[in-house]
Amino acid sequence: MWNYQTASPDRYELLKAFAKENRNNMTPSEVKLWNNLWAKNIGCRFLRQHIIGDYIVDFVCVEEGLIIEVDGGYHSELNQMNNDEQRTSVLARMGFDIIRFSNEEVLFDIDIVLKTIKEHLAK
Repeated sequence: MWNYQTASPDRYELLKAFAKENRNNMTPSEVKLWNNLWAKNIGCRFLRQHIIGDYIVDFVCVEEGLIIEVDGGYHSELNQMNNDEQRTSVLARMGFDIIRFSNEEVLFDIDIVLKTIKEHLAK
């Protein structure tokens, strides 16, 4: 099983409130991926806007240790790219594999996205 670091109680409550809000306010690409993860037989049960350590991840399959992140346009900004790199490094040290997709990939190539996820799970 994967080792979850836990945020401080105050930080956890903030993360929990933010995750709950985002579950109800997903981007169009997150909605499309979420609907397809549930509609197609991916072979893994995903949770959305889930807290792991000090981070909220877009989608996670805990049983397989797989995190899927959907990156918007702001992820191309240098500061955000550095944050993404740090976040990926911390989550990887916790034992998770991370797959990142852009909004465009999810919106326009969902079959390729699902194929990539299935291939990763088959390893």
